[in-house]
Amino acid sequence: MFSSSIQNGLETAKLVWSRLPAEEGESEESSSTRKSDGGGAAESLDYEVIENCAYREEQAQRGAVYVAYTVAVKWFFALLIGVGTGLAAVFINLAVENFAGWKFAATFSLIQHSYFVGFLVYTLINLALVLSSAFIVTQFAPAAAGSGIPEIKGYLNGIDTRGILLFRTLIGKIFGSIGSVGGGLALGKEGPLVHTGACIASLFGQGGSTKYHLSLRWLQVFKSDRDRRDLVTCGCAAGVAAAFRAPVGGVLFALEEVTSWWRSQLMWRVFFTSAVVAVVVRTAMRWCSSGKCGHFGSGGFIIWDISGGQDDYSFEELFPMAIIGIIGGLLGALFNHLTFLITYWRRKYLHKRGSKVKIIEACLISLLTSAISFGLPLLRKCSPCPEMEANSDMKCPRPPGMYGNYVNFYCHKEKEYNDLATIFFNTQDDAIRNLFSAKTFHEYTAKSLLTFLAMFYTLAVVTFGTAVPAGQFVPGIMIGSTYGRLVGMFVVKHYKKLNVEEGTYALLGAASFLGGSMRMTVSLCVIMVEITNNLQLLPLIMLVLLISKAVGDAFNHGLYEEQARLRGIPLLESRPKYHMRNMTAKEACRNQKVVYFPRVVKVEDLVSILRSTKHNGFPVIDHSRNGEALVLGLILRSYLLVLLQSKKDFQHGPLPCDLGGRSVPIRHNFSEFVKPVSSKGLSIEDIYLSSDDLEMHIDLAPFLNPSPYIVPEDTSLSKVYNLFRQLGLRHIFVVPRPSRVTGMITRKDLLLEENEDPATLELQSTSVRDPRRDNNVITRNSEAERPLLNGLLIQD
Repeated sequence: MFSSSIQNGLETAKLVWSRLPAEEGESEESSSTRKSDGGGAAESLDYEVIENCAYREEQAQRGAVYVAYTVAVKWFFALLIGVGTGLAAVFINLAVENFAGWKFAATFSLIQHSYFVGFLVYTLINLALVLSSAFIVTQFAPAAAGSGIPEIKGYLNGIDTRGILLFRTLIGKIFGSIGSVGGGLALGKEGPLVHTGACIASLFGQGGSTKYHLSLRWLQVFKSDRDRRDLVTCGCAAGVAAAFRAPVGGVLFALEEVTSWWRSQLMWRVFFTSAVVAVVVRTAMRWCSSGKCGHFGSGGFIIWDISGGQDDYSFEELFPMAIIGIIGGLLGALFNHLTFLITYWRRKYLHKRGSKVKIIEACLISLLTSAISFGLPLLRKCSPCPEMEANSDMKCPRPPGMYGNYVNFYCHKEKEYNDLATIFFNTQDDAIRNLFSAKTFHEYTAKSLLTFLAMFYTLAVVTFGTAVPAGQFVPGIMIGSTYGRLVGMFVVKHYKKLNVEEGTYALLGAASFLGGSMRMTVSLCVIMVEITNNLQLLPLIMLVLLISKAVGDAFNHGLYEEQARLRGIPLLESRPKYHMRNMTAKEACRNQKVVYFPRVVKVEDLVSILRSTKHNGFPVIDHSRNGEALVLGLILRSYLLVLLQSKKDFQHGPLPCDLGGRSVPIRHNFSEFVKPVSSKGLSIEDIYLSSDDLEMHIDLAPFLNPSPYIVPEDTSLSKVYNLFRQLGLRHIFVVPRPSRVTGMITRKDLLLEENEDPATLELQSTSVRDPRRDNNVITRNSEAERPLLNGLLIQD
């Protein structure tokens, strides 16, 4: 009876959700994502500005007022992204802390009478929370699974994985994180917060959600992938700033880890967004500190203040600290390798069986985690409480259901505590706070720390990749702080130094594992300093990060790079491969047949090529009077589909229009060619054309990009790689060696003053002599001064 009621409730919820209006392209994306296990089809983004006639006409109509309005809206969006991400983080933390607080309070209340009943209630609460998270992800928002950082990193690298920035994904990420983290799984909420910030930024970038009637037309001013990329970068930084209360660390995280393209104007907006997040989070914590938010007031955000701990260190301690860095590099590389293998097996064999298998898997892992976290402390003997200082705020044992050190669990005497239960029966944030705590010598035994390290490391590896929102920041800090505290216990025992704190070594261990797994250095260093409020440990954190990253790089790539490769996201790394120096652009083309269009193309031929190929860009070729082939530019597939659907530019004859004289009106706005955010857009199968339409022609000249990037065929592939990545390109033409030079531009030619007329300037470095004519100098003449496209098109 009870199970049937639950089943009816789940079916009703699923039916209600399915009747909600979908985002643009979301229904198709969801079905394809479920078939491919959440991977979704990846498509390159168009970061290059298409300077066609529609773009030029739109730019000509924009004045100084519009430019000022655009800048103001960008800063306003930065403010909204910061406020939205901060509020989302407060909501997630408030829910997680309260669910965990109620769970631990009920468990400690019941174990006073029966440990079995307490274990049963503890397990069922965890199972219900994890079940809700897995159900939300598998049925409503498949793209919300995992941390989302590899997908966001791919988006900022130029790859759009469909579904990652939808409104439905945002909702699934928020509520799924509450269930998975509150359910006690070996994962964190920090990675999902980065994805949450990116989703919020993307929604603001498109002016809201049109299908959910949450859009404002006056905010829909950003119509290019370049502007949306900047907003998503702000969202990523805001997510890290909200997760760790580290605004500077959030800026550096966006710069070092996720984005592939950076500029000074973006730096200011990202910094402003992170500062807004810090203010929102601080305000919420101050409001909740009086107990108005339940357990959130005593738990709250991540902040492990160890400013009262170790304030000095000696050279003798550098050796064990270096050992911590080596251990972090080895364990981090092993973690990356194991998670890659298990996730690969899970995606290839397990998750292909459907959503029910994913839910059952998450529930089984929840049962296993609950059994280990409740059962292992029962096997440990309790220790007598140490003598507390008079001014200490710690209590031993702590009151039941409260946060802190010294948990009395399965102890026969009142003044005893269970060191293993002190780690397990806390939220991960508070367990780390306990491991980092100063003035707590011998709180943990080596056997308990080794037991927890082995069990939690295994659980983190197994849990990673399940169908729930999952981050790896906090689990990595848990693992690192455990073996770091072990090394600290060894140093205290053998070095006999009074100023050595075990919590300091726990902090260094946490930094080393994150450096060995995620391979971050600068941003992670600043984050660790911000969340611990101890600047004196900065040199030590830098030391262990450098060592752990160097050791980890000797074995494999970072965690996010490995997961991106597993998901089929083709990330372009910061540097080309070494063997690319010995390859040319022509060799990279592999003698492939180039599919191109003439300037005036028949609709039937155009449709045939679009249906027979999957290319997203096509060269447009014309011939001069002497029969020489001329490259007019590049036309995108999305532009061709818009032209076919609108039918405004169909013409009966194959004669080209006189573009140089501007006799042909532009019938399209530039916004019509913009692809919707995170959706597949138009396809050739969606367009109906009659037999009469197929006999028509289209002149592609007004809509192509007349200035695509072109490299000679003997250019080294490493140079092409750098050009492609640094400019965020999607296509590059490879052409034979040009035979004529019309000019040469130097730095001096680009330093134009606003009051100078570029048409009156002469290039200073254009004295290129023709070997056939000693006295002829190629300079800028009237023919060269015309735009390239116009000069090519009016020859006919």
